[in-house]
Amino acid sequence: MADKRDYYEVLGVAKTADAKEIKKAYRKLALEFHPDRNPDDKAAEASFKEAAEAYEVLSNDEKKDLYDRFGHAGLNRAGHQGFSGVDDIFSAFGDMFSDLFGFGGGMGGGRRGQSGPRRGGDVRYDLAITLEEALTGATKEIRLKRAEPCETCDGSGGKPGTKPVACRTCGGRGEVIQQQAFLQIRTSCPTCRGQGKRFEEACEGCRGRRTIVKEKKLTVSIPKGVSTGQRLRLQAEGEPGLQGGPPGDLYVFLGVEDHEAFERHGDDLARRLEVSFAAAAMGAEVEVDTLDGTADLEIPAGSQTGDLLRLTGQGMPSLRTGRRGDLLVQVWLKTPTKLTDRQKELLKEFAAIEGEQVKDGREAWGKKLFNKLRDNK
Repeated sequence: MADKRDYYEVLGVAKTADAKEIKKAYRKLALEFHPDRNPDDKAAEASFKEAAEAYEVLSNDEKKDLYDRFGHAGLNRAGHQGFSGVDDIFSAFGDMFSDLFGFGGGMGGGRRGQSGPRRGGDVRYDLAITLEEALTGATKEIRLKRAEPCETCDGSGGKPGTKPVACRTCGGRGEVIQQQAFLQIRTSCPTCRGQGKRFEEACEGCRGRRTIVKEKKLTVSIPKGVSTGQRLRLQAEGEPGLQGGPPGDLYVFLGVEDHEAFERHGDDLARRLEVSFAAAAMGAEVEVDTLDGTADLEIPAGSQTGDLLRLTGQGMPSLRTGRRGDLLVQVWLKTPTKLTDRQKELLKEFAAIEGEQVKDGREAWGKKLFNKLRDNK
């Protein structure tokens, strides 16, 4: 498969373009390559689809930020699939097309009516978890606000006891046709929203909107090994469908919080361990904290600052296989700041054996400061 073109290049705008410039560029391309204006022209249809996909990303702040940082690969990791065809674009861009072409409702283009059952919208929820919860898995309770069918009118939007009448705007067809330049565009009726009928008296509970916003509690099961950016899908927990259509889905996007001691690198963990001069020089066995307990670690004789030691199987579990990665421990020599007289004596003796001449730390610091003050006079 050929690499996708840069979305900014597709729309012909700079990366610094604002939302207004991006929308204007897309409007121009949508009018130029619209299939109704270019019948049986596969190249125009491909350009139309490409422009719509670019606009869908660059007009969404979250997707635009992801694309600016990681390009197409970042969108793919986040689950963005692009579009499979022109009808797919019409379905995804109903509200956007109505805004671009100046009237309400989704865009059918003669291909789809809007009066039948329609699936509800998907809902996003961002959930932060700790690194420990990503290690062991967790069950979290979340609260989210979403649209629910109005209980007063059972989702009809009309005052209970009243019956709908044929919409006068569209004559009961559920759609209107507007001619603009070379285009004849068929859209959902803005008055009845594609139903072909409407209530003269709106429901007092939802004011004719058919839905009301409610808070709902849900339990989310988080598997072991998840990482930031991954998402969980809860089927049928999104917005309610219209005209008897199925509800959308809820997507829970996970964010694993930073840990004060451990860094994560894929399925491996890394941490720093302070080691005394004596232990690093002569070798030692020490107990090191892991993410889920402690483990014995062998410090080889002659270890230096920056050396990496490995504890196999003490990392994060693979989301796919369950096998745990490793814990990488970076040796960091700890220099003592307070020495007893006996410690100083031993260190001076060691330095003498090495052929080095050392001074008492305080005396050396004081002399250095005195010399500096003298030189500045």
